[in-house]
Order: sequence, then structure tokens, then C-alpha cells
Amino acid sequence: MIEQRFLRDTLANRNNRAILDRWATLDLPDGWLVAGCLFQTVWNLQAGRTAEADIKDYDLFYFDGGDLGAEAERHVQARADEVLGDLGITVEAANQARVHLWYEAHFGEPYPTVLRNARDGIERFLVPATCVGIRPGEVCAPYGLDGLYAGVMTMNPLVPHRALFERKVASYRARWPWLRVVEGSPV
Repeated sequence: MIEQRFLRDTLANRNNRAILDRWATLDLPDGWLVAGCLFQTVWNLQAGRTAEADIKDYDLFYFDGGDLGAEAERHVQARADEVLGDLGITVEAANQARVHLWYEAHFGEPYPTVLRNARDGIERFLVPATCVGIRPGEVCAPYGLDGLYAGVMTMNPLVPHRALFERKVASYRARWPWLRVVEGSPV
């Protein structure tokens, strides 16, 4: 089953394993380990590279609709740094309940919606094949995993920002040249 393969591959990255081993201590409401540390691990393994090669950060999504303040998010980040700091990696915690408040200032494009949970955030990465998350005992892959393993990149119609998509694709193809862009949408 492809989901089992995905878990096996992502856990080949010692940092992903360590984060999941400490998951309960992080105590993230609706928390997920997401994005690059997962799909880049898969692509690294496919390319014959070490699982951790060139992964710049490890993203934690969580959802706390009760406190949309930046200070609360900084507190969660400080806790993540404390729990995971000895790993020697960059970990970034982001409250998906507040993405709509900062996205446009950061990326220059409006965020299309207010999210209802962390899965909504995972569903809205620019490239559907990279819309992945894990937590102990669970995988979130709203568009499946076939595109990830095939190296197929399409633009996510839920976040239709062509310039951002093209920059992201160029960055990925610089490291994994076999990735290919296909017009259309898996959604």
C-alpha cells in the first residue's frame, strides 16, 4: 500500500522520526508534521540521496482558533524549540487558524479562505503532490500520494497563484530535475 510506503520513506529521515517520537510532549492542538520534510525526504530517497539532504526546515501545523495572536504562536514555537532544539534542525510551528492574517503580507497574494482546521492548511500547499502531513498513526494526503511518487507537479486550484507556483517548481526542479509539471488539476 502506498501509504505504508510513504510512512516508511518519511521515517527514514531521522529528524522526522525524532519529532514523532516527541509528539506527545509538543502537545499541539490538531497538530501535524507537514510538507518539505516529508515530500523532500521521498524525493531524496528516489534520487539516491540521504533522506535528510538539503531539507531546510521541519514544519509543524496546528490549529488554535481560540487565540489568533502572534504572541501565542511564538509561545508554541518556543515550546517546539525547547522540545526539539537538540536535533540541530530548524523547526517552524504555524497556527493555521491565523494564516489568513499574514499570508498576503508575506507572499504578496491574498489567502483564499479562513481555515477551519490544520488539514485545510495541508490541502492548500501550492503543489498538490506536496500536500502531505503525518502524525503518530495518521497520514493526511488529500490528493493522494501517486503524484508525489511520480514527481508530477500541478498548480493547486485552491491557491491559484501562478508566480508563487512557478518559483516553487523552479526551486524543486533545481534539486530534483526529474520532476515534471503537468497542466491541469488533481482536484
